[in-house]
Amino acid sequence: MPVEPAQQLLQFLQGRAAQLRADDTLPASLDEWQSRKQQLRQNLLKSWGGFPAEPCDLAPKIVGELKRDGYRVEKVLFQTRPGIWMTANAYIPDGDGKRAAVLCVHGHWKGAKQDPVVQSRCIGLAKLGFFVLVVDAFGAGERGLSKKLGEYHGETVAATLLPVGLPLSGLQVYENMRAVDYLLTRPEVDGSRLGITGASGGGNQTMYAGAFDERFKAVVPVCSVGTYQSYIGSACCMCEVVPGALTYTEESGLLSLVAPRALMVINATKDSLVFSVGESQKSIAVAQHVYRMYGKAGSISHDIFESPHDYGRAMREAMYGWMTLHLKGEGLGNPIPEPALKPEDPEALRCFSGETRPDDFITLPKFAAAEGRKLNARWDNDKLAHREHWDATAERLQHALASSVLGGWPQRTESKLQVTKSEGGEKTVYIAESEPGIEVTATHFDGTRKEGRLAIILDLEGLAHAEANPVVKGLAELGWDRLVIDVRGTGKYAVAGDKIMRAPDHNSCEWSLWTGRPLLGQWIWDVRRIIDAVTEVHPELLAKPTLIGIGSAGVVALGTAIYTRKIASVVLVDTLTSYVSDQPYEQQRLGIMAPRILREVGDIPQLAAMVAPRKLVIVGGVDGAGTALKDDTLEQNFAYSRKIYGLLEAEAQMTLANPEAAVKLLNG
Repeated sequence: MPVEPAQQLLQFLQGRAAQLRADDTLPASLDEWQSRKQQLRQNLLKSWGGFPAEPCDLAPKIVGELKRDGYRVEKVLFQTRPGIWMTANAYIPDGDGKRAAVLCVHGHWKGAKQDPVVQSRCIGLAKLGFFVLVVDAFGAGERGLSKKLGEYHGETVAATLLPVGLPLSGLQVYENMRAVDYLLTRPEVDGSRLGITGASGGGNQTMYAGAFDERFKAVVPVCSVGTYQSYIGSACCMCEVVPGALTYTEESGLLSLVAPRALMVINATKDSLVFSVGESQKSIAVAQHVYRMYGKAGSISHDIFESPHDYGRAMREAMYGWMTLHLKGEGLGNPIPEPALKPEDPEALRCFSGETRPDDFITLPKFAAAEGRKLNARWDNDKLAHREHWDATAERLQHALASSVLGGWPQRTESKLQVTKSEGGEKTVYIAESEPGIEVTATHFDGTRKEGRLAIILDLEGLAHAEANPVVKGLAELGWDRLVIDVRGTGKYAVAGDKIMRAPDHNSCEWSLWTGRPLLGQWIWDVRRIIDAVTEVHPELLAKPTLIGIGSAGVVALGTAIYTRKIASVVLVDTLTSYVSDQPYEQQRLGIMAPRILREVGDIPQLAAMVAPRKLVIVGGVDGAGTALKDDTLEQNFAYSRKIYGLLEAEAQMTLANPEAAVKLLNG
């Protein structure tokens, strides 16, 4: 049965995810597991972009204190990276001596570490004699874009990290490791008895940090464990995504990394599919096998509660018992009744009360922008002196873009081209199979058919939006043929419910990242395949085409031209001019934010340079915040592209123009 256009991308990615993990087997011995474990840790570290070689000075500060019955709460600041401050609260039981400690990481509760749901487990643990540290994740709580509580650190906020190759999931692991470093400085803490727990997104943090940092002796993720494959088709936060994870593991691998340390997984019966009991059992079954090989079958537990997505009292009481057994050596691990507790007013726990946070506080996008500028600085100092140097550089960048950033190209298969002509003959629709299960549509609007007068148009907002563009309208009025392309996940193939806040392709972008093939690469492949398919039946139509990319599709146009030499000219219309943005992306597709592109290849001006010496027309442009840039700023931003065009003695081929001038230039 044919798949509906809106379902094609989802079913394709679900099939790819299943295929990637189809050959998984259980380790046959501890030696085999140890080998897998080492490789898995290396792969995770690569997905996360690596961690700093040397940790910075924590420079801890205690900026306030609340005294309560049986414990006190300190308001704490410490550095995780130079200039990056983590806000935290330490819950310290009354009395002397070193204590077991638990790191509490919040999920997507509005108040972050200050939220009453998160406070409850901190107070409960403190009253049971544990030292507790609860921290705000980067971009949430007191560390949001503004000074108020309640911000969401996902979608286009976290997406600013992707081009620099430091996804939020990895940043959180490293920051939680720095939180452990801080715990070890506290005289009240016994560093040999550390635990970690959190729910939802905090449960993901718990699983990853608990798996990677072996200083944690007890790990309790709540309402967060399932399978990676179940993410394909579900919405999740960008902080949960590990780019390319499905190419080398399933969630079971992460749970197995905790072995032989104590692991309790808590699930709720009324949770979503991605955190459901059934999906969780698939992952836990593999981890149980690893625990048995260690002779530690009793150190892993799966506790299920009749509950919605939460970290409710019964779940907390189960965690108290588990932590008490494995960190204190007391009891049998059975639930411990929760002491009486009263959460604070969230404002009372803030390290920066009201509007007192410094104006120069480094937010998540500002951190991403600083990292991006460091990466881009190398292009200011390159020593390209002649054409041969650039040719070698361009070849290296093309290879890196395809293999290290876009996940490689699939095997070419039969296009199965379908051609349908309208009754009047003024419109022809071409539908080709880009790869099994994925269609691409090209709608050809007949013009005067003069040689060299075909515009291939890419607009991720759809055909109607493309036809309304001034450049496209101008060329149509001059009798140009237009070939408007709909790629996967856009136009008639758009995925229902894909939009989250500022990101129109939020879910499909994340699903693609899990499978190791960012949407940018999939879109480039789609355009290449439909061009090839149409060329096979109408070679005269695509003799010297002009490729026009509108908005985010401008980046797709550049990528297509890099790998398709038959493109004679490229036009960028209101395209993003740099991945570096100290504000959340606005009016952009997440799909163009390919992980590591700034690190492995370069910025958009470097992509544009690889089009040289072919004609390149830049019609406006925007920054990451969606602000239109003036010509002088555009010229500055594309200075590297201009440099390469000059090196190739083709500087006249690169032009900045308004829509009217662009039409005249192209038609000339």
